[in-house]
Amino acid sequence: MSDLYQMQRTMRNLRRAALQRGVIGILDIGTSKIACLVLTFDGSGVSREADGVGPMAGQANFRVIGSATTRARGMRGGEIEVMAETERAVRTVVAAAQKMAGVRVDHVIACLSGGRPASYGLAGEITLASGKVTEQDVASVLAACDAPDFGRDREVLHAQPVNFAVDHRSGLGDPRDHSGNRLACDMHVLTVDADVIGNLAHCIRRCDLELAGIASAAYTSGRASLVEDEQELGAACVDLGGGGTSVSIFVKKHMIFADSVPIGGNLITQDISHGLRLPWATAERLKTLNGGVEATGRDDRDLIEVGGQTGDWEADRRTVSRADVIGVMRPRVEEVLESVREILDAAGFEHMPSQQIVLTGGGSQIPGLDGLAARILGPQVRHGRPLRIDGLPHQMTDPSFSSAIGLALFAAHPQDEWWDFEMPVSSYPARSLKRAYRWFRNNW
Repeated sequence: MSDLYQMQRTMRNLRRAALQRGVIGILDIGTSKIACLVLTFDGSGVSREADGVGPMAGQANFRVIGSATTRARGMRGGEIEVMAETERAVRTVVAAAQKMAGVRVDHVIACLSGGRPASYGLAGEITLASGKVTEQDVASVLAACDAPDFGRDREVLHAQPVNFAVDHRSGLGDPRDHSGNRLACDMHVLTVDADVIGNLAHCIRRCDLELAGIASAAYTSGRASLVEDEQELGAACVDLGGGGTSVSIFVKKHMIFADSVPIGGNLITQDISHGLRLPWATAERLKTLNGGVEATGRDDRDLIEVGGQTGDWEADRRTVSRADVIGVMRPRVEEVLESVREILDAAGFEHMPSQQIVLTGGGSQIPGLDGLAARILGPQVRHGRPLRIDGLPHQMTDPSFSSAIGLALFAAHPQDEWWDFEMPVSSYPARSLKRAYRWFRNNW
């Protein structure tokens, strides 16, 4: 874990340097599109030497001065498949955003949607030597949450303290200067496939950029789409992307669980292409313009021309009904929502005081999805548009940009992670794995 710890600390230092310089790039590399935002900072709130705990974390006011999107290339299921193609797409989108901003971008923070994310809850506890919690005590209790071996091919992407307790006073966001004898901590750890992180870092280095941070798309989508009350009381964010569907659960303003379903909008397009024997581009257009999941009697009569330029008179005059399109789409969308339901059940979502579920991502715009989701996931379902941020172009305010906007918030307002603290040199035994939300159930 020490190599990862140092790598994450290095990225944190690069991010801090970029904030002080005043410019940083945001790179959301998805399966369907790649988005780049160039942020400028006014420098306020970044004077602290280190990111603290809770509200003490380093923050900065920022605005978007450059933005660009391009079709993703060389990507499959949120992971890089053809390095050279992805590199060209990243270079293209970064160059366009830099040109709009009129500044050069050296440091970027990237988003990761693949890698088979897995959530763990770790618990640690120490005795307070001085009777009062110091910064070093916080570092020590985080080290006491030392994780077990997740496997040779797994890497920790996020390691965030979600709760502190001093003696019997639990639910503390910042325990420093609290008096007591024992300090306990619950930490949420998210792991992903190591080679997915390695490929992303390698691609960004090949584009002559410095990687100043990396985050899970499930986390950033939740940051952008859940309103403050939802993040506090407990809510799930379901991001329906092109290559997959990510699920995250937030409570007390921390992500405490994340997982993904390897089914996204591209598979729905593939179903339409195969089911109705259409070219991919035609199937994508049908899904976007005429798709849905709730058929009515009128949809049988709503005929859509899908003819091509083949020279075959019959083929070029071909039509399909909207009911046909819906008939192909609905089973796949139901499969996604059923998989999301299984994930939420496995995570213990029913124990949250709030059962709010927020749908975001490009796939959330399918007509009728909210009604179908309410039947499968529960009645408290709403569409989530990302938070408005200063300078963001209007065309980038729809739900398909939730993860990019959340990544900008992650860059400017980072939450504490394990590597933000100077860990004691001594090693600690691995602790038992527990559900990250256990502390929350016990304190409500």
